[in-house]
Amino acid sequence: MGDGWDLLTRIKGPRDLDRLGPEQLDRLASEIRSFLVDAVSKTGGHLGPNLGVVELTIALHRVFDSPRDKVLFDTGHQSYVHKLLTGRQDFTKLKSKGGLSGYPSRAESEHDIIENSHASTVLGWADGLAKANQVLGREDHVVAVIGDGALTGGMAWEALNNIAAAKDRPLVIVVNDNERSYAPTIGGLANHLATLRTTDGYERFLARGKDILERTPVLGRPLYETLHGAKKGLKDFIAPQGMFEDLGLKYVGPIDGHDLEAMESALQRAKRFGGPVIIHCLTEKGRGYQPALQDEADRFHAVGKIHPDTGLPIASSGVDWTSVFGEEMVKLGNERPDIVAITAAMLQPVGLEKFAKAFPDRVYDVGIAEQHGAVSAAGLATGGLHPVFAVYATFLNRAFDQVLMDVALHNCGVTFVLDRAGITGTDGASHNGMWDMSILQCVPNLRIAAPRDADQVRAQLREAVEVEDAPTVVRFSKGAVGPAVAAVGKVGGMDVLRRPAEGTADVLLVSVGALAPMCLDIADLLDKQGISTTVVDPRWVKPVDEALAPLAEQHRVVVTVEDNSRAGGVGSAVAQSLRDAGVDTPLRDFGIPARFLDHASRKELLAEIGLTAPDIARQVTGLVSRIDGRMAGEPSAEEVARD
Repeated sequence: MGDGWDLLTRIKGPRDLDRLGPEQLDRLASEIRSFLVDAVSKTGGHLGPNLGVVELTIALHRVFDSPRDKVLFDTGHQSYVHKLLTGRQDFTKLKSKGGLSGYPSRAESEHDIIENSHASTVLGWADGLAKANQVLGREDHVVAVIGDGALTGGMAWEALNNIAAAKDRPLVIVVNDNERSYAPTIGGLANHLATLRTTDGYERFLARGKDILERTPVLGRPLYETLHGAKKGLKDFIAPQGMFEDLGLKYVGPIDGHDLEAMESALQRAKRFGGPVIIHCLTEKGRGYQPALQDEADRFHAVGKIHPDTGLPIASSGVDWTSVFGEEMVKLGNERPDIVAITAAMLQPVGLEKFAKAFPDRVYDVGIAEQHGAVSAAGLATGGLHPVFAVYATFLNRAFDQVLMDVALHNCGVTFVLDRAGITGTDGASHNGMWDMSILQCVPNLRIAAPRDADQVRAQLREAVEVEDAPTVVRFSKGAVGPAVAAVGKVGGMDVLRRPAEGTADVLLVSVGALAPMCLDIADLLDKQGISTTVVDPRWVKPVDEALAPLAEQHRVVVTVEDNSRAGGVGSAVAQSLRDAGVDTPLRDFGIPARFLDHASRKELLAEIGLTAPDIARQVTGLVSRIDGRMAGEPSAEEVARD
């Protein structure tokens, strides 16, 4: 670290903060912001959220004694300052293999308690930890930091309902209100987070607000916006809202989240209270970094490598899958007035920004509430529209029950577009979209498309929105989309990407989605070993194409390759389809092992799990050799294929 971070380099753990006076603390906050801009601009990462919580995190670690006291961060993308204050100041390989995770990580530090990186869960964790303290007679404190955006998630309110039930169970909840999650926060509670005080005048203050609401003529806009409307910012509210106090939670705030003295005072009072307390602090996402503050889209929520002075990206990765989807959505919107879009607080990241500008009345941001989004989509479809719910693949996990019981059971024509499917890499285990094709396999009537290139994204999105009596899924990868992969023929609904020059092929290679170029490389490598290969892209991987079993019967072995968990994935579905058809051709499935993957680049992770052309070609060559009987004493072909 450079000479500009003298104070920061002295902080080896939270208790080192105790020696600093007010002026030194202000200087430390400045050094941390300077360090973050310098470090994250070189690696990429979550910059805006961390610039906004510098003073808040310093105050937390001065008042509470981590790790004895449990300091929990919802989602965790704002934990960089926490890392710096707990002895982790080498950011040179942030989010890279062997470097710091971009989220809290138990493997890194005893100060990191939870690391799942999915929003709205921290209050449930805090509730459980506080109950454990009570049962075991511990006097440790539990502090949960949650953003106003995460409070749009229903799980947070389920937890609050339980937390409020125990008036004597200590638990401190810090609401970090920056008016944004990725983009400006949506939802009624975000519109009017209350200003309530633990003072003698509180009852009169609350009664005055209640009187204002009761004089509202009907259950109309004022009350509706209190609970469900779009957020305008706390500066716009007039009447205090007692929702937290009505739950039985003591409320303190709002506090200036950048005023260290005020934050410490509020936290100290909450620490002494002896029951559940909410501290509402106002912060500025991107604070101290002008390029972030000028970015109206998301205040540099997450950035790639950038020029630190300008905030401009260092290099462009080319056209990405998300933008291809976004542009096609606008075309579909122009052609079909019944198409509407849904996003869960991620309008820009999932590519719906252009659709929203073109059709502002036909896009719905439900907040961080994927379950509600799926049920609302079922209602939209039943009402005569065709909703397209765009969401990261990893976040659809949260809405499985709703996809199954609300959308599929009711035969609703809803299209789910899963961005960042497969291995995403640098954001770690919780962000890999490696479960969708497994968990959705058991949903009756649901259909899954896995486009291999940009042309297929456009074509299969159009095919998906034509289905009005069942849910459809279109899933694609993160990052740049490669060149088009042309088909050389058709079998049933499947595209043939390669066939042998003459005669019958040895291997039927079933290529799923974006792995098509790699599968063609596998075929080239097999060809050099004298093994002929047919490569097919099913396009729609669920249901399995009826033409696949007869085609498999014409080959000596079937190989499936997918960017999804092997457990219950496409390979498993193809194997079951062959069994059902009475086809005994041996099958070997290649995919992601059923384990959580550490953060690293996509390329590094693919190599680590053996999902590369040389690795697969080597194993297939061995499999074909054993089936040929070239290696004496080996098990049967079927047993070999199941290895």
